[in-house]
Amino acid sequence: MGSQAQLTLKKIGTDGFRYEGVAIHTLVIAGWTGRNQEALEKHITELEELGVARPKTTPIFYRVAASLLTAADEIQVSGENTSGEVEFVIYQLADGAWVGLGSDHTDRKAEAIGVSLAKQLCAKSVSSEVWRFADVAPHWEKLVLRSWAWVGGQRHPYQEGPVTTMRAPDDLISRFGGLKTGSAMFCGTLAVKGGIRPADAFEMELEDPVLRRSIRQKYRVAVLPVEG
Repeated sequence: MGSQAQLTLKKIGTDGFRYEGVAIHTLVIAGWTGRNQEALEKHITELEELGVARPKTTPIFYRVAASLLTAADEIQVSGENTSGEVEFVIYQLADGAWVGLGSDHTDRKAEAIGVSLAKQLCAKSVSSEVWRFADVAPHWEKLVLRSWAWVGGQRHPYQEGPVTTMRAPDDLISRFGGLKTGSAMFCGTLAVKGGIRPADAFEMELEDPVLRRSIRQKYRVAVLPVEG
């Protein structure tokens, strides 16, 4: 089943945890999911000046190969024009909805040609730990996303903000038309500090201050040479 991603998830509920192998056959990358329409329009204009086409709709839902999902501690990319971005990820599994952490690693040079193409070119790192969505839904607005870029052995703050910067999961899933069992949706990201840039490694966190826990993921970026 090469078109699927086979993941072993640590499914954490308020009553404990268990490990489970899951098959993900549908991967959706939700883009332009910000709630602040004025800020969204400003960012679209900035990217247009860099040659990135305006999205047809906001939000917009990009379909990429589910096999790009990986919980490995390293991904390989072609060239030095890629970067990560932290997102919360919603999984629809046989026992309901779960939330995890992921990076929509993207080829920034290819974005000027086509966003769908750029997103298809890089593996998508995800955490192996996930939380039952029903456990965090009552205090969803308290959850915080963070990321750090590692360059030359130094850790630099890259992104930070509440998950409510983006539209709510139920809103995004409804706009997409629903998620079938075996689906994952990346739900949008935050503005970066200091500009979008590549890194040697990318670290990210989803914090739940109410239940006093965090999901963390870090992966290295191995750059392959471009020969033509």
